[in-house]
Amino acid sequence: MENFDQIFTLIAESEGITINLDILETGVLNIIALVAILVYVGRDFLGSTLEQRKSEIVSGVQDAEDRLNEANRRLSEAQKQLAQANVVITEIKNETIATKKVLLAADASQSKKDLTTRFSRALATFRTKEQQIFLEVKQQIIMLVLKRTATKAQQTFAPKERATALINETINKLEGDLL
Repeated sequence: MENFDQIFTLIAESEGITINLDILETGVLNIIALVAILVYVGRDFLGSTLEQRKSEIVSGVQDAEDRLNEANRRLSEAQKQLAQANVVITEIKNETIATKKVLLAADASQSKKDLTTRFSRALATFRTKEQQIFLEVKQQIIMLVLKRTATKAQQTFAPKERATALINETINKLEGDLL
């Protein structure tokens, strides 16, 4: 840091910074000669180094282009596979919907058959009960008619023999209707 301060101190004490136009004093010729010698001697060395660097860069660019082309090809294949997968997924969804419809139709048909069978059984049971009730009512009516007839016959015919014969005769006549 002292040296840096000393430089500014020297510049401030002197007349300032000026341009020296004397070519021999400034050493410009020395610098130009040095640069010319370096270019002449170093041309082969720098040329080969620059050529090697150029070939490395060209090789790197070519590799990058090859990788880009390969990546684009893979991307294209992946997009094709994605499109095919979407088609397969759509087909599976459509098949699933169709299968569900078929299963629902089969379930509805089976339920309809079950309901028809149950209704038929219920109707048969109802008809059987109806017939039983009808027979019970018919038997009760016949019993009432027989009791009334027997009562009227006893009232009308005082002797028991005639009443018994009339009752037996009425029973024999109605016996065919009971069956």
